Amino acid sequence: MIRRLYDWTLGLAGHRHAFWALALVSFAESSFFPIPPDLIMIPMILAAPHRAFVIAGVCLVSSVLGGLVGYGIGYFFYDQLGQPILAALGKADAMAAFNTRFNDLGFWPVLIAGLTPFPYKVITIMSGWTGLPLVTFMVTSLVARGLRFFIVAGLLWKYGAPIRDFIERRLGLMFILFVILLMGGFYVVRFL
Repeated sequence: MIRRLYDWTLGLAGHRHAFWALALVSFAESSFFPIPPDLIMIPMILAAPHRAFVIAGVCLVSSVLGGLVGYGIGYFFYDQLGQPILAALGKADAMAAFNTRFNDLGFWPVLIAGLTPFPYKVITIMSGWTGLPLVTFMVTSLVARGLRFFIVAGLLWKYGAPIRDFIERRLGLMFILFVILLMGGFYVVRFL
């Protein structure tokens, strides 16, 4: 079923309403949909590189608005909706242990999930469930998702199709390394 959903999502990139499809997938991926918007965004940018940053902007706005829905699911409907979604993603058991530290970490969980391959929807729901301040959630979501989508758009705009393999196979690892270095830098400044 996931493969059919993946293929269907990929097929939306060539549709005449691809911008709306991109907005819908990006919005839904932030709260419940399992397929990332990159599947539509990358082919759209390769087909029209002059629109790369508009496409990234659609992803950013839709993703952050979808993240707000995920936050609302966690805040208002965790028992009815949030917990089953997280259980389906295999993250329900880790919830209790993670909850006690989540808000102490502040913006870090949102930044990490917004940049890395970790499912952003898990953090959007958790942010609402744990009561992470909404302003912290929104600002960090804008920064993290903006970095992710605009870096991909910039790379595709500058290098075109030859960079696609790097983006699809290695960019997630690069974002993880970036976050580790960023956290390490904050640690060094704070404790040394």
